[in-house]
Amino acid sequence: MTIQTIKDQDDLEQHINALTAIEPKFAPVYEQVGVPSLRRNTGGFEQLMRAIVGQQLSVAAAASIWQRLQNAGLTSPQAIIEVSDEHLRTQGLSKQKLRYVRSLAAHDIDFMTLETMTDEQVIKELTAVTGIGRWTAEMYLLFSLGRADVLAVDDLALKVAAMNVLRLDERPTPKQLYLLTEQWSPHRSAASLLLWAYYGLQRNKVAVPV
Repeated sequence: MTIQTIKDQDDLEQHINALTAIEPKFAPVYEQVGVPSLRRNTGGFEQLMRAIVGQQLSVAAAASIWQRLQNAGLTSPQAIIEVSDEHLRTQGLSKQKLRYVRSLAAHDIDFMTLETMTDEQVIKELTAVTGIGRWTAEMYLLFSLGRADVLAVDDLALKVAAMNVLRLDERPTPKQLYLLTEQWSPHRSAASLLLWAYYGLQRNKVAVPV
């Protein structure tokens, strides 16, 4: 079993070139946005805990709570297991988030082993944690494990950007987007990064006062 990953910006550029050969509509997108940043992170427990903490919060609010948790030394599995509910709540965690981070700590995920699992095996392992859905697991695959063929069909920005790039009449459903992008495999991570960059570019254009 070969695990395909994108190791660096040069590797990403190769995937983009291969993707553009399959779907020429990406050529003008690539010309506009260039080679996007891989935005890689180190993964592990802290990365998933931070993703849970940030769910349904503004960037500023999530950063504030995370900073408080870091200052209190509460970003490791052992610390979460040993601390009281009340102390976690005083750092800004809601009752629901408290349940989620305790579930993450209890699952005792072997993060090194994830690197040798298939994408679907990783998704199954991570979504067994209460509070982690498929989208969060896919973000971990892409940004923490560097997997080469990830496209989160539930992601709103990807759906909007794909509608524009593929010149669709309306925003695709997740199932439609999955079917439309199957032929892009094994370069769907490159597609995701291009689509996110294009979405950001279009939003900035819209936001410019006229």
